[in-house]
Amino acid sequence: MFLIPRHKEILDIARVQGKVLVEELASRFEITPQTIRKDLNDLCEKKLLNRIHGGAVFPSGTENMQYEQRRLIAATEKDAIGRAAAALIPDNASLFVNIGTTTEAVGQALLDHGRLMIITNNINVANKLRVYPQFEVVIAGGVVRGTDGGIVGEAAVDFIRQFKVDYAVIGASAIDDDGALLDFDFREVKVAQAIIANARHVILVSDSTKFERTAPVRIGHISQVHTFVTDDCFPENLRKICRENDVQLIETAKSR
Repeated sequence: MFLIPRHKEILDIARVQGKVLVEELASRFEITPQTIRKDLNDLCEKKLLNRIHGGAVFPSGTENMQYEQRRLIAATEKDAIGRAAAALIPDNASLFVNIGTTTEAVGQALLDHGRLMIITNNINVANKLRVYPQFEVVIAGGVVRGTDGGIVGEAAVDFIRQFKVDYAVIGASAIDDDGALLDFDFREVKVAQAIIANARHVILVSDSTKFERTAPVRIGHISQVHTFVTDDCFPENLRKICRENDVQLIETAKSR
């Protein structure tokens, strides 16, 4: 899905402010309200925004957006997070890579690594990395979720439990202010829990939009991870939880 730069900026404004108004955007970009209305209609047709009278709002935090839409949200931040997380993983290591658009950014950033054993329940990661001879890619069995290529269910859980790896790269659909890691699909959560339990070092990757969302199923708690890589951990309570539990916090927006 291609977005012009103005559309990306409108999405960023909506994400921060919760909504955008036609007149304010027209003034900001110095274009006509009619052009802005067309922009908003285009973004709403792609289900990236929801139209309201006089403007549009960012989708509800409880809504699990479609996979290709999620790829576009905070794409630049996800790329930076992916590079920072990949830098933590040495050559000749074994690792889990879980489902998610940010974990896929980590997979992309691993391409310049030496030999790795990569175990994943993410078809997109497996398909991307399988062609590189320095990687041994092992894919979990189970139910393939059509929306994003994630492999979930008890068979995937049993498969993951066969391994004990050096690193795990996991994501979350939402991170609560109390440190709870949340998701939408209880089958995916069971796989994520098995991944956490069977890795020596757990790396949580998540962009800051996840602090503004919620989801109904609990994966675990941020205190269970060893390293948290994000663009900006602005909730002070989460920063405190990381400090108190010796979770290494890496903020890519503050390291540039």
